[in-house]
Amino acid sequence: MSDSTGSTTQWLTQEAHDRLSAELTHLSTEGRNDIAKRIEAARDEGDLKENGGYHAAKDEQGKIEARIRTLTELLRHAVVGEAPSAHGVVEPGTVVTATILGDDERFLLGSREIVGDDSDIDVYSEQSPLGQAIIGHKIGDTVSYTAPNGKEIAVTIVDVATYTG
Repeated sequence: MSDSTGSTTQWLTQEAHDRLSAELTHLSTEGRNDIAKRIEAARDEGDLKENGGYHAAKDEQGKIEARIRTLTELLRHAVVGEAPSAHGVVEPGTVVTATILGDDERFLLGSREIVGDDSDIDVYSEQSPLGQAIIGHKIGDTVSYTAPNGKEIAVTIVDVATYTG
């Protein structure tokens, strides 16, 4: 899903939205303050060209700022609500079982941010080659997509289920 500015709309559960909002708040406040203090302490150690602590802190600061930008954009365009009820058609927020290269694979189609760190379900973006190939298709359909290595891969939709967390 894209809006007129080219940004992608992502479906999130309320739990995922709350978790990501809390992470954004933490990074924007304590996270920024902590890294600023580490940079200042490292700067006080002297020569910045050979100061490993300073460069590590600046690198971490860059990662924090990138994560803040990612979370801000994601939350700005998020659609929050219950997982869509599965009705046999692949759509964002559904759990898909598909036969890929002879193996049945089960995965969530949507944002990796939905599941959190403690989930063991694989997640594929609807913008991925696989996601683009299967979205809108129903149980029993066989489609194919081009893998990054150029190989055509056939995918048969075996099941589409409601995501329950």
